[in-house]
Amino acid sequence: MSLNDQQILDIFLKTDALLQGHFLLTSGRHSNQYFQCAKVLQYPYYTSEVCSVLSDHFRNFEIDTVIAPAMGGIIVGYEVARQLGKKSIFTERENNIMTLRRGFTLSPNEKVLVCEDVVTTGGSVFEVIDIVKKSGAEVVGVASIVDRSNGKVDFGYPFKSSLKLEVVSYLPEECPICAIGKLPLVKPGSRKIL
Repeated sequence: MSLNDQQILDIFLKTDALLQGHFLLTSGRHSNQYFQCAKVLQYPYYTSEVCSVLSDHFRNFEIDTVIAPAMGGIIVGYEVARQLGKKSIFTERENNIMTLRRGFTLSPNEKVLVCEDVVTTGGSVFEVIDIVKKSGAEVVGVASIVDRSNGKVDFGYPFKSSLKLEVVSYLPEECPICAIGKLPLVKPGSRKIL
């Protein structure tokens, strides 16, 4: 079953996962919208639906393992791997550096799909790609539930998102929401900004 952008956006609205306000993104940028994918991912049915767009797209790719950055990407990576019948692992930060832990490893020439919940600048995905390449494994593609860049981020590999939107974000010093000064800046995601 392949959902269109409006159907996926409707899932975000039904689950109160599309927030409006003044948000500090993981990239350090500010935005008036925030996709809290965890609100969608708390429902296995919706998780299966939005991830089916990704697994359907990559079904004919040669994939051994699906890898995702913690926290946001773990459930997405797991569900895509489940639908593809593949192994699922994740990376996490240790001393602020993305790494493989918990005994997870990648072998030379292993075919790997990278999954994430939301892509804005692609920072976490680029870190995971670097881990895959340093292990000698091969990235075959990148998948995310939401592409906030509307296709502007180029990972150098096939990239598929369930929902592609261009959501405005600002450098902190150029943020018009800050200039107005009426809405407090909120950091709803899992990663702390230094």
